[in-house]
Amino acid sequence: MSRAPMAAVWLRRNLFAGVWNTLLTVAMVALLAFALPPLVRWGVANAVLWGQSRAVCPENGACWAVITARFPFFVYGSYPVPERWRPTLVFVLFLAFAIPAFRERIASRTRWVLLLVTLFPLLAGVLLWGGVPGLPFVDTSQWGGLMVNCVLAYVAVAGSLPIGIMLALGRRSRLPVVRNFSVAFIELWRGVPLLTVIFMATVMLPLFLPEGANLDRLIRAMVALTLFTGAYMAEVVRGGLQGVSRGQEEAAYSLGLGYWRVQSLVVLPQALRVVLPAIVNTVIDLFKDTTLVAIVGVADLLGVVNLALRDTAWLGLAREGYLFAAFVFFLCCFAMSRLSARLERRMAQGRQR
Repeated sequence: MSRAPMAAVWLRRNLFAGVWNTLLTVAMVALLAFALPPLVRWGVANAVLWGQSRAVCPENGACWAVITARFPFFVYGSYPVPERWRPTLVFVLFLAFAIPAFRERIASRTRWVLLLVTLFPLLAGVLLWGGVPGLPFVDTSQWGGLMVNCVLAYVAVAGSLPIGIMLALGRRSRLPVVRNFSVAFIELWRGVPLLTVIFMATVMLPLFLPEGANLDRLIRAMVALTLFTGAYMAEVVRGGLQGVSRGQEEAAYSLGLGYWRVQSLVVLPQALRVVLPAIVNTVIDLFKDTTLVAIVGVADLLGVVNLALRDTAWLGLAREGYLFAAFVFFLCCFAMSRLSARLERRMAQGRQR
């Protein structure tokens, strides 16, 4: 079959399959024809890409010069310019550990996953903070931009998943103390808005610390996000645990396996595979929620965009700044969703075998 008939079949099946589908297709084409031309003229045809101030910006086009001129600031914040190779190296190390951990047909994948959650955080902390010979100390007040969003999301995900697993198991426990503690923890954190949790961690918590004690603001935000997300992860994992047949647990116990071996070798692998889409959805929500730390003075991507737009050299360019931030978050979240879909397909193939 030639390409033309194949295209006609695809169009008929997907865009003109029935009266309502045809009307919806025509309405969408009309909407795009109305909205796209002015958007293309503003964002592409009349736009300016390079420049050092608001003076180069056209009146009827986008001024992307604010993005190109402040791009390093959007990525690194106020991190010292001579030391910006360090967060770049951290990103490269993350890819070096993460790619083998998620690739198919690679030996020792479990080992790479363990290195990703143990050795990598240690190396990243040393590189970002410094304070060792050859690496000057960089206070977290100088961290900013997309780097902060990535650090917060990684720490919260790496910490919340094991917390969620333990809480989910604890909520199903037969021990009243363990079960009641898990239920109370989950319901407490799920019943409080995340913004309130961040305010409590950054503003109220120092009031309860001993005199002279001080905990870094970024670390407090990390702890708050980790505990908050851990409660949601617990309910996601519990849904997966309930989907595993009780007979499989009983069969494993009949073979002489103990509780922890049954859960780690039989129950949890199946439960986590079932709830993988929900876990990724929680991770995506968490990554977007890291922007809330800008309210308490942590300069994440949204925070540094706001700072850049207050610069007298770039006043009045809020549309460009917020569109750039939205585009960056969309790319990151879309990449995570594609990775999730790939893992789901691979797991489905494994079940068929």
